[in-house]
Amino acid sequence: MKVITNDKLINRYSKLGKYLNVAAIVILFGGMAITWLRTDLFYLSLIALFAGFILSQVSVFFINRWGRSPRPDERITSSLKGLANEFTLYHYCTPVSHLLVGPAGVWTILPYYQRGTITYEKNRWKQRGGGIGQAYLKIFAQEGIGRPDLDARSDVEKLTDYLAKALGAEVPEIKPVLVFTDKRVDIQVEGAPIPTLTAEEFKDYIRRSIKENPLPGDLITSIKAILPQEEKPVKKEKAK
Repeated sequence: MKVITNDKLINRYSKLGKYLNVAAIVILFGGMAITWLRTDLFYLSLIALFAGFILSQVSVFFINRWGRSPRPDERITSSLKGLANEFTLYHYCTPVSHLLVGPAGVWTILPYYQRGTITYEKNRWKQRGGGIGQAYLKIFAQEGIGRPDLDARSDVEKLTDYLAKALGAEVPEIKPVLVFTDKRVDIQVEGAPIPTLTAEEFKDYIRRSIKENPLPGDLITSIKAILPQEEKPVKKEKAK
């Protein structure tokens, strides 16, 4: 498998997340200091605390995607290690954040780091469990699971439009997949409209897809030709 990653974007956003986090801490402490030292300026304290909290949530957004270790792109790459060289994995260098192109088709990958029990009920994904620590993270240091169906639809539409314009022909089916990268996740999503997997299940799922509905080699070549070309080979796993 070949991997193409936009390292400049990752480094830029990783630094931005860190700077925003520091700024949020400074503003929050400033707000608390005003509360202690100048009770007559209590309204300024509230403004500072509110601004600091908002800024901290923005920093969480950047840090979770580009400042975590390992990052989402690294977890995806690791989970697919060992795929054949006909596959190319793209991170942050196409219209979607994570894209896999190869004999199994064209896949937009949406990574999620949330842990606990993930369920799909009444057309909604939900996250449960994880204990008190997880509840704290949901409020202060972690995004909710949101609406994966809407995110997936947006990715599919963006990539379909891009490929249609670039290829000048009918594009193959764009298939989204949700990948949960934390080993402490329990996925119970029977009936979900989108494949929802753990990182450990992802590679085997892709390999099965090759047998079920392979993408013609000439079409793979045409799609790769309009995407970034710099390659970072990932070595195949050693035989056990």
